[in-house]
Amino acid sequence: MSHANPNAGYALELKELRKSFGKTEIIRGAELAVRPGERVAIIGPNGAGKSTLFNLISGRFAPTSGEVLLHGTRIDGKKPYEINRLGLSRSFQITNIFGKLSVFENLRCAVLWSLGYRYSFLKFLSRLEDANERAEKFLQMIRLEKKRDVLAVNLTYAEQRALEVGITIAGGASVILLDEPTAGMSRSETARFIALIREVTEGKTLLTVEHDMGVVFGLADKIAVVVYGEVIAFDTPEAVRANARVQEAYLGSTVAEAQAGGGA
Repeated sequence: MSHANPNAGYALELKELRKSFGKTEIIRGAELAVRPGERVAIIGPNGAGKSTLFNLISGRFAPTSGEVLLHGTRIDGKKPYEINRLGLSRSFQITNIFGKLSVFENLRCAVLWSLGYRYSFLKFLSRLEDANERAEKFLQMIRLEKKRDVLAVNLTYAEQRALEVGITIAGGASVILLDEPTAGMSRSETARFIALIREVTEGKTLLTVEHDMGVVFGLADKIAVVVYGEVIAFDTPEAVRANARVQEAYLGSTVAEAQAGGGA
């Protein structure tokens, strides 16, 4: 991983992270240490602080106290674009897709920065052979070759999600954050999309907020359970299933449904 600090054992680490809005403390000393290549699902009841945690990691919010480290380098307080350049990308924000550009053009825009072109748009994009080749590669990875020249605004919902993942991967990030990636999808779309995410994030570190427990147990290597702004458990799906504190705080019958293949 080109962004990694060779002395750092974790891809992403949260240390005693806290965030207050006025007098209300939303994140209360959250601790988490994710190793390179792990796929982690963040779950918890509504209002637990999952989205706030994502916003702290990706730089949308600055923490009240505590630290966020990316490959051993502190990123808390940095701006989102600075964090992105260090190798972390958060997907499924509406600004990730340019609706008036084609699928291929969206992917090519994503690879320009990672190839060192920055904002040198004086060059003719069609002549940037390396950018074109990489964009074609990601087009195939997300299986949208047949939609290559279609405007992104005209894609189906599931296809737009796939393009967003492609854009995130194409930017060269080693740590990927996906916020409820399967929300709004049918069961068949969800199954295909989870398989796609597993494939295209191979070798990368993945954190996802997800409510569908079938997706969680099907995708994650580890599950982080957030309740009242704290990470109360961080372990394998099997260990989390068996954790009495987790079941009491959040999962309850949902675990039994997931074990029976019923999802959530």
